Amino acid sequence: MVKDMTKGAVAPLLIRFSVPLLVSVIFQQLYSIADSVIAGNFINKDALAAIGASYPITMIFLSIGTGMNIGCSVVISTFFGAKDMKNMKTAVFTSLISCFVLGVFLTAVGFFTSGIFLELLGTDAAVFKDAQDYLNIYVFGLVFLFIYNICTGIFTSLGDSRTPLYFLIGSSLGNILLDILFVAVIPMGVPGTAWATFISQGICAVLAFSVLLRRISKIEAPEFAYFEWRMLGRISRLSVPSILQQSFVSVGNLFIQGLVNSCGLDVMAGYSSAIKLNTFAVTCFSTVGNSVSSFTAQNVGALEYDRVRKGYRVGALLAAGIAAVFSLVYVIFANELIYIFMDSADINNIGAADAGVHFLTIVSPFFLAVGLKLNSDGLLRGTGDVRSFMITTFTDLILRVVLAFLLCPHFGAMGIWMSWPIGWSVSAILSNVLYFAKVGRKGRSS
Repeated sequence: MVKDMTKGAVAPLLIRFSVPLLVSVIFQQLYSIADSVIAGNFINKDALAAIGASYPITMIFLSIGTGMNIGCSVVISTFFGAKDMKNMKTAVFTSLISCFVLGVFLTAVGFFTSGIFLELLGTDAAVFKDAQDYLNIYVFGLVFLFIYNICTGIFTSLGDSRTPLYFLIGSSLGNILLDILFVAVIPMGVPGTAWATFISQGICAVLAFSVLLRRISKIEAPEFAYFEWRMLGRISRLSVPSILQQSFVSVGNLFIQGLVNSCGLDVMAGYSSAIKLNTFAVTCFSTVGNSVSSFTAQNVGALEYDRVRKGYRVGALLAAGIAAVFSLVYVIFANELIYIFMDSADINNIGAADAGVHFLTIVSPFFLAVGLKLNSDGLLRGTGDVRSFMITTFTDLILRVVLAFLLCPHFGAMGIWMSWPIGWSVSAILSNVLYFAKVGRKGRSS
């Protein structure tokens, strides 16, 4: 259902729009979490470490899809808010076509460079083959991943946050069943988890694409172009900085993964578990930020700047509430949550579990900082101010990477974990200062 977010009470509108997206996050994260849980329990901690070693590399590809999603969402939302349906449709199809071409190109690049990345990370020889097999299968699903991400971005740009949820529920449940089939029933090992993701994600992408085409065809508009270089340029002005921002974060995580790998298999396995839980929480905050971004873009297109400020306040309250829940749960139940990923009866897992628990208890109390940062980032991005949210993201990234390298020699893995709260806190302050300077007081981007 297409939804105009330039009218109506802001708080209930933004909450109703955000909740389906947040539920979608739960099911989306089941993809990666299910892989690790089933591998850790039905194979061993080495399998968990192999998936963990490949995780930051897969995030580089995902960051490119996410960056495309961000760019097209803001452009399409702005045209939709301005009731310019001709350019809106051109933006939709230009996004889909360029995303498909990019996905094909990166599939080839990913397949031929997976081993090189793993070697650069110093991946332990005991898990190298499994990690590379997982990556090679993953990259063959990049086209599906990109198409689904773009379809999701287009749906949300049009105010529809429910349709992506329905697809994710079905896809995530299918992924879990296939994980069990390919690992517990048919002993395919680590590659089995990758094939489960490939199949379920592919079906989801095809269905989402089909529904989107039918939805767009029902929107009346003058004759429009299916592809325009001018429109690609406009999308790219937002997408490329977003892709670079997302990619640099992923590259930074590669450096951190290299440090983690140097700490041994126990720390690798523990980090693999804890980072999935951390990503779950952070993705929820990103979802709130993306909701605020779509809401902001529509209202900027309609010149409703007072609603933009109200959207910021509602988003901040949502982020704070989510942060409180995750922080309490992760601190109180850290041990139980980490052991979801591995057999608690196996004494060989004690060291890995301890590493994961230490990560959660150090990082999760600072979720409020990252939640507020991503909320203000989303608003700035929705106004088209890409530069500001890139500044805050690079500040966070540089601090975390530099501090991790400085603290690790003195405190070991604990030093790596300590870099997260510092980076989040500083960048959160900076992001909100930029919001108030550029938007909060003036009601418009300057």
